[in-house]
This record gives sequence, C-alpha cells and structure tokens, in this order.
Amino acid sequence: MIIVSEEICQQVIGRQDAFDAVEAVFGAMAKGDAYNFPVIREAIGHADALYGFKSGFDRAGLALGLKSGGYWPGNADKGLTNHQSTVFLFDPDTGKLKALVGGNYLTALRTAAASSVSIAHLARKDAKVLGMVGAGHQSAFQLRAAAEQRDFEKVVAWNPHPEMLPKLGEVATQIGLEFEAVDRDQLGAEADVIITITSAFEPLMMASQIKPGTHIACMGTDTVGKQEVDPALLAAATVFTDEVAQSISLGEAQHAIAQGLIAEADITPIGNVINSAHPGRSSADEITLFDGTGVGLQDLAVASVAADLAAKAGTATRVAL
Repeated sequence: MIIVSEEICQQVIGRQDAFDAVEAVFGAMAKGDAYNFPVIREAIGHADALYGFKSGFDRAGLALGLKSGGYWPGNADKGLTNHQSTVFLFDPDTGKLKALVGGNYLTALRTAAASSVSIAHLARKDAKVLGMVGAGHQSAFQLRAAAEQRDFEKVVAWNPHPEMLPKLGEVATQIGLEFEAVDRDQLGAEADVIITITSAFEPLMMASQIKPGTHIACMGTDTVGKQEVDPALLAAATVFTDEVAQSISLGEAQHAIAQGLIAEADITPIGNVINSAHPGRSSADEITLFDGTGVGLQDLAVASVAADLAAKAGTATRVAL
C-alpha cells in the first residue's frame, strides 16, 4: 500500500491532469461504465460539522474506493481548511487497500475541474467575461481552471463577505485578467460565464439577472437544503449535471424539481455531451446550467492519477499491511 500526502498531491497532479480525469469519468458514467454508490452525509452533532462518505467504481478506469470527510466550519479560525477528507483506493481485483491519498487539495482540484469541463463543453466560444459568485477557499481553484477554457478578458465578482474579494482579485491579476468587485445585477449583466461556489441556503442569483447566452456552473450545492440560484433559472436554462440522481436529491435542481418547474427528464448528464450523444449548447442565446453536485467518482479519478504519478516519481510512502 502507498500513502500520498497532501504535500505530495500538490507536487504531482495539476489542473490538466484533473480535467482529463474528470472528463473521462463523466464520460464513463454516461456510458454505464462507472457508477456512484449512495452518498452518506450527516451532521455529527459536534463542532457544527457535516461528515460523510462518497464512493463508487469505475470499470473503465479500474478505480474503486471512497472519500471520507466533510465540512468543519470552525477550521478557518484554527488555520485549517474547512473541508477535510481522505481518499481510500482499493484493488478492484482483490479488494485489498491500495492507497491512502490526501483529499483536501484534490477536492478543490476536482471541483474546479468539473466546472471547467462544463465550460469547455457548454460555454460560448466567444465568452469574454467570467463572473465569480463566492470568494472562499475553492474560488481561486475555480478561477484558475476556468481561465484556461476560454479567452477571458475580465473577472467580475461578488461575495456575501466583500472583504474576501481582494484575495480573489490577486489571483485574477496573477493570470493577467482585469478584476472588478460588483453587485449581483452588474455581475449578471456582464458575465458570459458564471461560477457559483458558496455554501448558501438561499438563491444568490435570480433568473432575471442572467442574460441570454450565459453558461452557469453551480458548484456549491451538495446537500439537501443548500441553494445558490433561483429555481426559475433552471426552468429557463438547459440543465446538465454530473449525476442526475444527486442533482434532483441534493444538488441545485432539488428546488426546481420540488416546485415542479422542471422534471428529472429535463436534466442531461454532461457525460452525454462529452460522448457526443447530446449536442450541448444549441444556440448563442441559450442559457446553459451545470449542476455540479460533486460525485465520488471524481475523487477516485483524481486520487488514482495522483497515486500513480506519486508512485512513478518515487514520492509516495510505501507501507506493508
């Protein structure tokens, strides 16, 4: 068995590795070659933490395992990342534990990879302005990954806590993009692509604020009750997701489904677009929305790549069980 620490993960796997791994596993899911097991996610009654498991098996990539972890809201005050997780990989031929892989960096990396996959396949080719709703830990990962998918010229951003925006502005400056902190009306009016990456439980962007042709990647809603956008926006958009079952139960679509604004059949797995079974965007004025709920197979895909790269580089720690 090998152990791949957080530090080693950051050394061996980058954004393109994660993009390729996530795109491939979304395609495998759509073909029925990979599937997620039911998610367990519970409040533990201590430290206001949410804790759970995401797991699955990718027959195409031979990735079997689970991610264990959750969200500890008080960690920021302790100098720690709020999201804490570890990925366990098993040999699909024998069931033996194959690797323990730090999951914090990989969670941010794979979440950003998912939104960037959606941008690559669904956003207009001429998109120039990127809108960011949220400025927490994962926002920098989202911004850097998104910027590699289109020739963006400007970033407009809003956050419930505006004092956090300058740090995101520094990231934009580092990659050569103009940055402006704006209100939500201006963000919707200017942005060609919008990424929402918050822990909100109420709509932050309304359907009336979104202009025709926009692509929205909703990346923060992964729990029953969470919400980032107006349910009417999903009714106005062509909706795609990582996994339909999660989208309707704990993703952004849960609210539109509950209100009868859309049906399960209205949601398309993005893997169908990747596999050319669905055309994706059909016009320049179409609003597309990706409901990124975060599936266990994403974690297994990037963790498998990280483990393989670390093993080849000789930087993984080998342990005899």
